[in-house]
Amino acid sequence: MRNFEKLVVFQEAHKLVLLVYKLSEKFPKSELFGLTSQIRRAAVSICANIVEGNARKYIKEYLQFISLAIGSLEETKYHLLLAKDLGYISDKEHIELQDQAEHVGKLISGLVKYLKGKLKS
Repeated sequence: MRNFEKLVVFQEAHKLVLLVYKLSEKFPKSELFGLTSQIRRAAVSICANIVEGNARKYIKEYLQFISLAIGSLEETKYHLLLAKDLGYISDKEHIELQDQAEHVGKLISGLVKYLKGKLKS
């Protein structure tokens, strides 16, 4: 079994989750079952899919889960934009989280290239 905690892509995605949780704590209580829940679930899904893919035996399965992680990352980015536009987070906070999300996206892209390379060999 491969240790997902050693993956840089997981570590950076986990940082994003922690940032999302910290910032979403200050969302209005009326959003608890709305945007707060949605953004947290989307962010956690990034990590969960990386972890689940990493545990799979076959590379094609791993890539399927990474594809889901990419979708969850994009969903998280939209929720961050919405939170900014609603005034729940500042422009500075939005930039910080978007930068982390972009970093995670680049790492995921690198993982996809690596896995596709292994698939061809």
